[in-house]
Amino acid sequence: MCPLVLELQKHPEIESIVCVTGQHRQMLDQVLEVFDIHPQYDLDIMKQRQTLASITASVVEKIGQVIQECKPDIVLVHGDTTTSFAAALGAFYCQTPVGHVEAGLRTYNKYSPYPEEMNRVLTGRIADFHFAPTQRNEKALHDEAITQNVFVTGNTVIDAFATTVQDDYRFKSEQLQKVDFSKRTILMTAHRRENLGAPLAQICDAVLELCEKFPDCQFVYPVHLNPAVRETVFSKLSDHPQIHLIDPLDVQDMHNAMARCFFVMTDSGGLQEEAPHLGKPVLVLRTETERPEAVSVGTAKVVGVETSSIVNTASELLTDKGSYEKMANAQNPYGDGHASERIVKILLEKLGQKQ
Repeated sequence: MCPLVLELQKHPEIESIVCVTGQHRQMLDQVLEVFDIHPQYDLDIMKQRQTLASITASVVEKIGQVIQECKPDIVLVHGDTTTSFAAALGAFYCQTPVGHVEAGLRTYNKYSPYPEEMNRVLTGRIADFHFAPTQRNEKALHDEAITQNVFVTGNTVIDAFATTVQDDYRFKSEQLQKVDFSKRTILMTAHRRENLGAPLAQICDAVLELCEKFPDCQFVYPVHLNPAVRETVFSKLSDHPQIHLIDPLDVQDMHNAMARCFFVMTDSGGLQEEAPHLGKPVLVLRTETERPEAVSVGTAKVVGVETSSIVNTASELLTDKGSYEKMANAQNPYGDGHASERIVKILLEKLGQKQ
């Protein structure tokens, strides 16, 4: 959402009010600092041992108070987080229009990813404006009889690179400063709920097998703060000379690490869009993806969570230059870096008609 906020701020006829939930405080503050964004409202919902239900209830209540005070013409939410869905629901309860940025992504399995799939489906039913990254996303909405105010804009996540990636960038993370990127480096993330437990253990086993098979390669793994993730990852991958287990990175460090890596292994949704923009192949550590466009054009492959499948596909990229180049040079289907401009233009046209 940050590139869109910056674009909104360029227009004096728009009053842009930024509201954050306060979840994952350290990571949130880092992102806001990179983009020099100063929220007017901080809901500060983070609590120990919070649940999806408590997050939803807290956001609905508190966003409603903000909406009643500000009386906005529209509330913009992004993606498929529980806070985005709850903010959309809170806006609906206030009878305030909702614009959904990154609309129309679907796996058609309500429990995978959980709870993201239902978050975006329900947000789609609430939203009045739908900003779809691709034509496939637009079709998914049309198939659900959502046909009004659907616009293909590209994804704002691609816009962010204009701010974050720099040729002479120096990493802020001291752990990342110690990584020698002249070696073939595989950047990875794995933290989704459906991968906790045995699937994540199998992913870690694949990393160990790849290290043994390719002693010239190394892994950089920013490990999510979720204790269930860290327990598995550190118990299996600690103290290995080819594996750098580091703390979560801010968006600028992450994007620049991505720019310098050889390829990406991830169960994240956003990285499936971001890495291809930088010419980096993506191996998706999941059994399905809501971003099939990347698979269709060849920038990503769904390899699942079984150790043998991950090892076999990663090995092909590490040994077959042709296979690597084919993925690295495929055109990214998620936009050209101007999605935010398109969204703001649409909002000005549509909301201006109602004045």
